Amino acid sequence: MRAIGGLWRWRHNPLRRGTDLAEAWLALAAVVLILAVAPLVGAAVGAAAQGALQESVRDQRAARHLVAATVVRKLSRSPLDPDPETASGRGTHSRVMANWTAPDGTVRQGAVTAGIKSPAAGDHFTIWTDQRGRTVPRPLDGATATTHAVLAGFGATVLAVGLVEGARRLIVWRMVLRRYARWDRAWDRAGPDWGRTGAGS
Repeated sequence: MRAIGGLWRWRHNPLRRGTDLAEAWLALAAVVLILAVAPLVGAAVGAAAQGALQESVRDQRAARHLVAATVVRKLSRSPLDPDPETASGRGTHSRVMANWTAPDGTVRQGAVTAGIKSPAAGDHFTIWTDQRGRTVPRPLDGATATTHAVLAGFGATVLAVGLVEGARRLIVWRMVLRRYARWDRAWDRAGPDWGRTGAGS
């Protein structure tokens, strides 16, 4: 709104300089870009991220399998969990030695994190594995993928707004520097006679 008001105010003003009008047009162009182009950029980035993440969700669901495991014994220490989504429930997880059957039919044994607070030998729980029975993190779910896509789109919109505003400020700064340089040259031309007695000033 200030850009439009600036254009209207300077339209027929006799004191208007070319740079004043250029600054007003530049501000108007920046407002249009911020209101029209930046949201389109965010929507495009968000849609691209959504497509890629949903494809990743489908790939992970196809490649990862939920299998039943049986506790052999509880292990003494529980290292840091690599899955950040299970970090909030770490108090209900225990590190155990367990047996499980891979989707390809092979029997596996290894140290895994069980969603059991006090595991005992023979307790059953589920883990995620690949086709060969190696433990993997649980697959990405669609809601989480959508959240990441929305955040990517929002971030792209904010970045586009920042770039437009940064470019506008840089151009205005260069225009102001040129204006000051012109004033300095004009002052240098008038300076030798400024304030001198009998110089007509």
